[in-house]
Amino acid sequence: MPVTDKTPATDGGTHATAPAVSSMTAKPRRPDDGTHALIQAGSWIMLVAALSLIATLTLFGGIGIDGPHTNAGWLAFMFALMGIPFALMLLVLGVAKWLRNRRLYRKQD
Repeated sequence: MPVTDKTPATDGGTHATAPAVSSMTAKPRRPDDGTHALIQAGSWIMLVAALSLIATLTLFGGIGIDGPHTNAGWLAFMFALMGIPFALMLLVLGVAKWLRNRRLYRKQD
C-alpha cells in the first residue's frame, strides 16, 4: 500500500490524497538480468566445494600419492574438483555483468 498524505476532511474524517512520493524523485528499478543469481550461486558452490576439499583433507583420511584414502574422500575430492572451476566461471560471469551494469547505469545518470 503506498504512503499517502492524509488531510482532514470538512466532515471530521480524513481522506487520502495523492501519494507522498513524487514520481520525479523515484529512480526506475533496474531489470533483473540474473547478475545477482549468478554471483549468489557461484558463491554457494565455491563455499561447498571448498568445504568438501577441506573435509577430504581432514575428515576422510587425507590425500596420499595415489589420491584420497577412502571412498568418501574420493567423492568429496571429485566434487571439489568439479565445483571450484564451475563456481569460478559463475563468479567471473556474474562480476563481469555487474561491472557492465554499473557502467551502463552510471552513463545514464
